[in-house]
Amino acid sequence: ICIYMHIGRGLYYGSYLYKETWNIGVVLLLLVMMTAFVGYVLPWGQMSFWGATVITNLLSAVPYIGGSLVQWLWGGFSVDNATLTRFFAFHFLFPFVIAGATLVHLLFLHQTGSTNPLGLNSDADKVSFHPYFSYKDLLGFAALVIGLTALALFSPNLLGDPDNFTPANPLVTPPHIKPEWYFLFAYAILRSIPNKLGGVLALFASILILMVVPALHTSKQRGLTFRPLTQFLFWTLIANITILTWIGGMPVEHP
Repeated sequence: ICIYMHIGRGLYYGSYLYKETWNIGVVLLLLVMMTAFVGYVLPWGQMSFWGATVITNLLSAVPYIGGSLVQWLWGGFSVDNATLTRFFAFHFLFPFVIAGATLVHLLFLHQTGSTNPLGLNSDADKVSFHPYFSYKDLLGFAALVIGLTALALFSPNLLGDPDNFTPANPLVTPPHIKPEWYFLFAYAILRSIPNKLGGVLALFASILILMVVPALHTSKQRGLTFRPLTQFLFWTLIANITILTWIGGMPVEHP
């Protein structure tokens, strides 16, 4: 939720004009999504197993080498113990890569500075980061950690899919396979395109298009504060993503 809100803020206030910082942020988003996916496989329930089967099979859409690529990732001819072991290793290693990318992200942010709601130069009004902002960040961080800790200790299964409490069974396919909510918008795009390769390309494009955003900016104003038409388009995008998320979670129906 925080990452998506951070991206939304960046789009609204024109943070994408700091291209290096923005593009590293998009890479961070991809790394976090990959970490979340390989972590979702680890409980080895029905949704974990079949989700891994469906998502890894997307690589088979790659021309010529797709089949070999999928088997290489599986470590065999199907999702099995070798796949689980590999995904566990990935889930352990990716956070270190994310930490390194985060440091680079902050380094570029420190060089360029961050945007403000008005999109104007505010050098004259600057105050020191510590203690004015460090305490605010510490308070927000503490609230987030307390919330996550409370969720993990008192209701760890609150957000889990009921089907994932059933042990993985390769012989029984769940009637409605769906990823976690943060992937649903991309899953809806994938599911809406009959052609496999086209669906995979559209899925990746729905995320990688963020890297194209800086090249599309033509206004002299950085943010959307004084641009009502662009504000309308921004909220239309938010509504579109929300609707796609809802559609992605719905079971398939015949027209």
